[in-house]
This record gives sequence, C-alpha cells and structure tokens, in this order.
Amino acid sequence: MRYEYYSNLALVSSVVVYALAMFAHAAEWAAARRVGVAEKREPELVDVQSRNLHQEPSDRHPEPPELRPEPPELRPELVEGRDHSDSGESTASSPRVEQFGRMGVALTIIGFLLSVAGVLLRALAAQRAPWGNMFEFTITAMVFIVGVYLIMLWRTGIRWLGLPVTLLAAVGNGLAVTVFYVAVAPLVPALHSVWFLIHIVAAAISGAAFNVGGVMSILYLIKNRAEDRGTVQGYLERLPSSRKIDLIAYRFLAFAFPLWTFTVVAGAIWAEYAWGRYWGWDPKETWALVTWVIYACYLHARSTAGWRGSRAAVIAIIGMASFWFNFVGINLLVSGLHSYAGI
Repeated sequence: MRYEYYSNLALVSSVVVYALAMFAHAAEWAAARRVGVAEKREPELVDVQSRNLHQEPSDRHPEPPELRPEPPELRPELVEGRDHSDSGESTASSPRVEQFGRMGVALTIIGFLLSVAGVLLRALAAQRAPWGNMFEFTITAMVFIVGVYLIMLWRTGIRWLGLPVTLLAAVGNGLAVTVFYVAVAPLVPALHSVWFLIHIVAAAISGAAFNVGGVMSILYLIKNRAEDRGTVQGYLERLPSSRKIDLIAYRFLAFAFPLWTFTVVAGAIWAEYAWGRYWGWDPKETWALVTWVIYACYLHARSTAGWRGSRAAVIAIIGMASFWFNFVGINLLVSGLHSYAGI
C-alpha cells in the first residue's frame, strides 16, 4: 500500500476540515453577538410599558383590544431572541448559536481523526516513529493540541476555546503539508536512541499545554479589557470570567513547565549519546533554555510577586512566541546540530 500517499491525503483533508470547523466557530461567535444585541432590546420595550402603567389615570385612555400591545412574552419577535426586522430576516437565536457550535465540534473531531490517521500512516510508511523532522513533529504536535482540547471539552465543556484551537490546527497542519513537507526518509544516525523518542514525546505534550495556555492568556486579555470597559457582549458573555480564564491558563502552564524541564534534561542525555556532550550551546538548545527561563519567570512572578492577570498573561504569550520561534525560526534561519529537523 502507498502509506505515504494516503497519509498526505488524510493530512490535507484535515486542514480543510479544521478550516471548516474554524468557520463554524466563527459563525457561532457572530451569531452569539447578534443574540446579545437582540436581548438588549427586550428590557427597553419592558421599560416603555412600565412607564405607561405609571401614568396618571386621567392621562391614560383605554385602547381597543385590537390596538393594545401584546405582552412581551407573547410577541414573536422576542421569543428565543428573535427580532423580525423590516427586511423580514430574523437575527441569530440561541438555537442557532448551538447549531454552529455543535457543527464546529463535530468538524473538529473529524479533523482530529484525519490528523491521527495521517500520523499513523506516516509511521507505517517510514517504518519508525513519525518524529524525525520538522514536518512530522508539527503534525504530531497538532494531534496533541487538538486532543487536549477535545478532552477538556468532554470533561469541562470549554467549547469557547474551539475557534482559536481550530485556527491553530488549520494553520499548523497547513504549514506542515505545504512548507515543512519532506518525503519519507530513514532517520539520521544521531536519532537512533530511545532518549530521542522520550525527548520528542515530552516536547510535544508540553508544547501542546504551552499553546493552550497561551491561547487562553490571549482570551484573558480580550475578556478582561471588555470587563474593564463594561462592554462584555455577544460570545464574550459565554466565556468564563477573566479571573477563571487566568486560573485555567495558569494550570496548563504549571503542568507544562516541569514536563518542559524534563524535555531539556532528556535532550541533554540524548546529546551525550549522539554527540558525546550533554550541552554545547547549539542554537536550538540555547533557545530551549530561553523558553524555559521565560516560563520559570512566569511561575516565579505569580507565586512570589503576585503577578496575576494582565502582566502574567503577557509573559505567557511571550513564552508561547519563544516556543514557536525555537521550533520554526531556529530550524529555518539558523544552522546547527539540529538542522536535520528542518526542511
């Protein structure tokens, strides 16, 4: 069988499906915003009626039954958030928001299964673990990122994270199949070590947690700014409070940091096996240490200086950017002992 061909087909299909899931979640956010606008109109109508009820008896004249306004709960334009405009089009209702959200989740699951199939078929084609180069690590990392999201969705219902996660998955797999792609080839001699497998798996899991925590930190800044301005509306109303988002991001990053520490240590042990030294200040080794220092500063600032909220979120986002520069930028821009991982 042509495992490599079917692997590429599954991965390209996953990019398309992830993009559709992203559009579905974007439509969910847009529909929720329109529902928020429609819901704001109902109190205004109620206030008008309450003012009419408090007028003096001499000022009020009984209206014929056919001219009396219907109670708000019976008016069709206020049922389930619908607002029939002059154009005859109804704004998005809460069921529509749920419809788009469930569609996005279903597409995300399909994209995840396609991505898993692509990774497994790549392993069958190469007759080894599919982590020998930048292309293979990217598609594996996307599997871990989306997998973490789906597990959290099943356990805690964080569907509000669907839009950024599917965007990241579509871009990640898209870059993998277009820019990072290399044909199946044997591993270089330096990679024939069990520590290589341990190092890569730990890096993929910690990288997934770093990315989820970084995305949550971005959402925290958006939600916190809206709360400060008093403009929380639309889909932002469905997100947890900014304090809760900050706490969830912290838990992800606190989980990832010791695993990233183990990744660096396992890489050093592997380097001693492959090149005869534990540490050589190779560009990738150096930037992995820089990333470690950034997240160490994040955890230290939260635990000792009380840096929570916006300042901690900014450090987390800088850490995520450092992680991606270490992965993409170093491989593409700098030559070193890890150049085999490039394209």
